Amino acid sequence: MRMVDLIEKKRDGLELSEAEIQFIIEGFTDGSIPDYQMSALSMAIYFKGMTERERAELTMAMVESGDKIDLSAIEGIKVDKHSTGGVGDTTTLVLGPLVASVGVPVAKMSGRGLGHTGGTIDKLESVAGFHVEIENEQFIDLVNKHKLAVIGQSGNLTPADKKLYALRDVTATVDNIALIASSIMSKKIAAGADAIVLDVKTGAGAFMKTLLESEELARAMVNIGNNVGRNTMAVISDMSQPLGYAIGNALEVKEAIDTLKGEGPSDLTELSLTLGSHMVLLGKKANNLTEARSLLKQAIENGSALRAFKVFLESQGGDAKVVDDPSRLPQAKYTCELEAKQDGFVSEITADEVGTAAMLLGAGRATKDSVIDLAVGLVLRKKIGDEVKKGDSLVTIYSNFENVDEVKEKLYENIIISSGRVEKPTLIYKEIMA
Repeated sequence: MRMVDLIEKKRDGLELSEAEIQFIIEGFTDGSIPDYQMSALSMAIYFKGMTERERAELTMAMVESGDKIDLSAIEGIKVDKHSTGGVGDTTTLVLGPLVASVGVPVAKMSGRGLGHTGGTIDKLESVAGFHVEIENEQFIDLVNKHKLAVIGQSGNLTPADKKLYALRDVTATVDNIALIASSIMSKKIAAGADAIVLDVKTGAGAFMKTLLESEELARAMVNIGNNVGRNTMAVISDMSQPLGYAIGNALEVKEAIDTLKGEGPSDLTELSLTLGSHMVLLGKKANNLTEARSLLKQAIENGSALRAFKVFLESQGGDAKVVDDPSRLPQAKYTCELEAKQDGFVSEITADEVGTAAMLLGAGRATKDSVIDLAVGLVLRKKIGDEVKKGDSLVTIYSNFENVDEVKEKLYENIIISSGRVEKPTLIYKEIMA
């Protein structure tokens, strides 16, 4: 088998066999296939695409290229949730304890953030003492005991995907549905879950900016998951504006606590209940979505979801007292209000640019080596469709330096107030089962 022949085959729009895909991924991972040939193949795929079968086999070949997490010792159906990213996306912090509290095991592997704000691990490390460096045996034990644990990503998980993504990044072949879907799903499948719920974002703050693109990606990932034996579904949700109100690590932890108390933002609460209902259904703890949603609402109302969060934090060394006293979370030195300059209605909040404003405060990483300030960030006081009066606070800025003029300028540019009434955006566009 020669790589040049396989490049030619895909260039001509023909389907690669399972053996050919395995040959490509194994050779690229061990270095016997050079970057220039893999670049040529990536470009051929970019223009010619891949069939559903090819996508599934590419995904599994990347899964087999490195470590795989064995969760078979955990009792029950392990359900994972993956979000394609956004601004103020606090759902994992809510969903983990919420779903665990009704008996669905959540064995979560998460990463650190590069961009607007920290990843799930950064957010959790806002809680003093919390750590994710635990041995696999302890990880499994914690999930069996408490139905929830979170660890950091393995360094050798899907190395083929890491190597291929780095190459795609410098050869203008990132933006391809087959390659994006295979990349995401390879990591989820290697992480060992039995079932997967995908939260695919759409809008200005999402990777996929249009609903059409988001639906295409969602269907591609759902098909891959189901084709390789993982019960998979997707929800397409809005990211035209930040989710919830808080943007920043400790601030998002507080918002998650409020949501688990039943006092959180309506959009974060609704999305968490929607995603969580599907997790409960896939975990076979309910017979239908209505019953699953009822169980989750009951867990919030009776306090069991909040108790599950406390137990989770404590079991991984964290200060569980933050649940009752959020002032124990990191606190910024300075706060100031971004005041509306006119009467009207909020018509636009450009999510990715507002996220950049939070990063300017130190809430996220501009580079891999950047140090996150866990205390800082933004709390929106108005969302799209809300009425405002001149002088009303649009955003509270939490900072550890006094001069936030650059941040204010960025926010004013990207929070638009119009004279006419504006409809609130749709939160959930579609739910895709197969």
